[in-house]
Amino acid sequence: MHNPVQRKIRLGFFIAFSVIIAASFFSYLVTKNLLDNAGRLNHTIEVSKRLETIIKQLKDAEAAIRGFSLTNDSSFLHPDMQERSNNLQKEYEALRSIVIDSHKQEQHMDTLKALLAVKYQQLQAGVSSGSPRIERLSVTEGEKIMDRIEHVVEDMMQIEDAQLHEKTELFHFFSSLWIPVIFISSIVAILIGLYSYITLTKEFKLQLHIESKLKSYQRDLQQNIQLLNKSNQELEQFAYVASHDLQEPLRKISTFSDRLQVKYKDQLPPDASQLIDRMIVAVGRMRILINDLLLFSRAGRVAPESITEVDMSALLQNVLSDLEVALQEKNAVVHSTQLPIIEGNITNFQQLFQNILTNAIKFSQEERQLEINISYQLLKGKEINIVKENRWDETFCRICIEDNGIGFDPDYAERIFLIFQRLHGISEYSGTGIGLAICKKIVDSHQGYIMAYGYPGKGAAFVIILPVKQKK
Repeated sequence: MHNPVQRKIRLGFFIAFSVIIAASFFSYLVTKNLLDNAGRLNHTIEVSKRLETIIKQLKDAEAAIRGFSLTNDSSFLHPDMQERSNNLQKEYEALRSIVIDSHKQEQHMDTLKALLAVKYQQLQAGVSSGSPRIERLSVTEGEKIMDRIEHVVEDMMQIEDAQLHEKTELFHFFSSLWIPVIFISSIVAILIGLYSYITLTKEFKLQLHIESKLKSYQRDLQQNIQLLNKSNQELEQFAYVASHDLQEPLRKISTFSDRLQVKYKDQLPPDASQLIDRMIVAVGRMRILINDLLLFSRAGRVAPESITEVDMSALLQNVLSDLEVALQEKNAVVHSTQLPIIEGNITNFQQLFQNILTNAIKFSQEERQLEINISYQLLKGKEINIVKENRWDETFCRICIEDNGIGFDPDYAERIFLIFQRLHGISEYSGTGIGLAICKKIVDSHQGYIMAYGYPGKGAAFVIILPVKQKK
C-alpha cells in the first residue's frame, strides 16, 4: 500500500475511532442521566405513595374512632388500634429507608414521627374511654395534629417535586445538546468509514493490478534469465572452443618458426632472424593471453557442492610455497597472522591469493626489500556498513594484503579490476591485465567485496571482505 494512502486511511480510522469513542461517551452520559431521571421519578412516586398510605391509614383510624363513638359498634375497632399502629409503623420505616439519602427529608421524618406518636395517643384515648360520646376526644386537637402532619407531608412532596424537576431540566438540557452531537458524530463516523472502505477498495484493486504486473514481469524476467544463462553457456562454450582452436595455429606457427631457426638459421639474413624472434615472442604472448582468457571464463564458478570450510592459513602457506622461487628472487618477506576458517571454494581462494601476491611481486621496487603484510578482522556487517540484502548481522572476514611496492594512483582504484586494464606498458611490466579482474570475479561469486588502495611510491593495499558462512 502506498504511504500517502496508508497515512490517509490511518488518519481516517483514527478520526472515526475518536468520534465513535466521543459518541459512546456522550451516549453513556445521556443514558446515565436518563436512568438517574427515571430513578428520581420512581423515588418520588414511591415517597408519594408511602405518604398517601400513611395519611389514608390515619384518616381510616379517625373514621373508625368516630364511628365507634357514634354507634358504640365495636366492629369499627377491627382491626384494633395496635394493629393499625403496627401497619403505620411499617409504612413509616419503609418511607424512612427511601428518603435516608436526604438530610431535609430526614428532618421531616423526625417531625412526622413525633406527630404520629401524638396522633396515636389521641386515637388510643378515644378507644379507651369506652363511651360513645365524642366529647371525650378533642376534635380540635386532632385536627391540629392532622393539619401539621399534612403540612409535613406537603413539604416532603415539594422537596421530591423540586428534585424531580431539577433532574428533568438537566435531562432536557443534555438531550437538546448531546443527542445532536451524537447524531452528527455518528454521521461523521459513517462517512469516514465509507471513505475508508472506498479508498481500501481502490487500493486493493490497485494492489491486485500491481501484483498481476509483477507476476508478468517475473515471468518475463525468468524467461530473460533462462535466455541469459543459455547465452552465457553458449559464450563460455564458444570461448573455450575458440581458445582451443586458436591454440592449434599458434602451435603450428611456433613449430614452423623453430624449424626455420634450426634449419635455415645460417642462411637467413639478420633482419629475418629478428622478425622470427619477434614472431615467437608474439606467439608466446598470444598463448598466455588465450590461457588467461580461459582462466577468466572459468573463474568464479561456485557450485553449492564445492563450498567447503577452508583453512585460510593453510591455503596461504600453499600459495607461498608455490611462489617461493619468485619471492626469493625479490628477497621478499611475508608477515601473516593466523587466518580464520571460512566457507568457500578452495580452488578459487587459492587463485585469489596467488594473483594478488603475484601482483605484489611483479610491482615491487628494485631499490628496497619487498615486504608483504597479511592481516584479518572478524566484523559484523553493520560495522563495515554492509546494508545490502539485510546483511547487518552477518559475520564477515576482512583480509588486508599490504605491500611496499611501487603503488598506484588512487584515481585508478576501480579501474584496475576491469579486464585488460593496465596502468603500465607491456615493456615495463609483463601481463595481460586479467589477474585482478579474476580476483574480483572470484570475490563477487562468494558474495564478498574487494577494494584496492594505492599510494604512489609507497605501496598498495588490497582489502578482501568475505562472509564467514556462505548463503545457500
